[in-house]
Amino acid sequence: MEKTTVSIITIGDELLIGQVIDTNSAWMAQQLNKAGLWVQHRVAVGDVWDDIWNALDEEGRRSDVVLITGGLGPTADDITKPLLCEYFGGKMVLDEATLQHVTYLFEQVFKRPGALLERNRKQAEVPDVCTVLKNNNGTAPGMLFNKNGKIFISMPGVPHEMKGLMNDHVLPLLSAQFALPFIGHRTALTVGMGESMLAELIKDWEAALPAFVKLAYLPNYGMVRLRLTASGEKDLVTKTLDEAFAELKLLVKDILVADEDIPMEQVVGRLLAGLGKTLSTAESCTGGNIAHLITSVAGSSAYFQGSVVSYDNYIKHRVLGVANETLQTVGAVSEETVRQMVQGVLALMQTDYAIAVSGIMGPNGGTPDKPVGTVWVAVGNKEKVEAQKLFFRLDRARNIELTSINALNLLRVFVLQNS
Repeated sequence: MEKTTVSIITIGDELLIGQVIDTNSAWMAQQLNKAGLWVQHRVAVGDVWDDIWNALDEEGRRSDVVLITGGLGPTADDITKPLLCEYFGGKMVLDEATLQHVTYLFEQVFKRPGALLERNRKQAEVPDVCTVLKNNNGTAPGMLFNKNGKIFISMPGVPHEMKGLMNDHVLPLLSAQFALPFIGHRTALTVGMGESMLAELIKDWEAALPAFVKLAYLPNYGMVRLRLTASGEKDLVTKTLDEAFAELKLLVKDILVADEDIPMEQVVGRLLAGLGKTLSTAESCTGGNIAHLITSVAGSSAYFQGSVVSYDNYIKHRVLGVANETLQTVGAVSEETVRQMVQGVLALMQTDYAIAVSGIMGPNGGTPDKPVGTVWVAVGNKEKVEAQKLFFRLDRARNIELTSINALNLLRVFVLQNS
């Protein structure tokens, strides 16, 4: 079965200068891949007429489907719609259904006073050569064009509007238009072994994989995801992946955290929820990031009680009960301090388990005996507290993320060993 190929064009100067991070194309690629479509090129271009035109030419030659996001707003820098009108040889017309939708949004949903602005009315203008795709989440409609046997679909750059159009129109349309292969994935999350050592551990197994099964190493923040991918006839793909994945899990059993593609905070959350246990955190150097990760998971209120961000020593002492003598003799970044932080937040929050962290994230604040990247982590319950010293040598943001993920993993291991 031939692959149906897709190119994604994202438009906007803000993407090129880094003012806005392009999350659209990553999300789109994930959804397209699940549907059996192969994204073979992603390109970002600025709000420049010739650059957008050339990208349309190039990607139209390259792929069966070209998906475009951005440049459909009501302001002067939004040039995508008039450009598409000229590119596909059409003329602008008022789409009555879109105008009714825009009017409804401004009058009934947004409740804007006064008459509809002309620039908002123009949101309902579309090239007469396109098929209009209703945008249930915003004012700018999606537009579908055909040229030389290729499909072009333009969508707004606002993420929740784009996602709505993808789910409501684009994915169903492409699934109906093309005979798509089944694509299967299996993902293992591992912690505690670097990418190169992991590759050495499983090299013989990897070499014996069938040719249509691909293995990807995805390292991030002290973890490595191993993703198996195959496409083709569903029963064969499923059977082959299941057998290969079972072998892989045995090989990496000592460092395996999860046998699905979920983040560490979700792994920990499931563990706590399954045991009916609760958690609190006492955070210094991470500034609440561990609590943020935990609460980013839906349903975390079932097991997460709260956090004390004890950034200053005054809070460590007055709220968490860390002894002044400890802070004055061994300092905030010490085993003694994080152990007392765990005990303090357990007493304060009355939870089953707790995490505490204190460290030096950088770029300043380090000393010869405690350089930047030095972190103490403690995890425990009312009967037992364990602490570990960690060293990171990265920038501030990555040190915070690494501390957070390592702290969650230490808790995971502690809960498994002491539940």
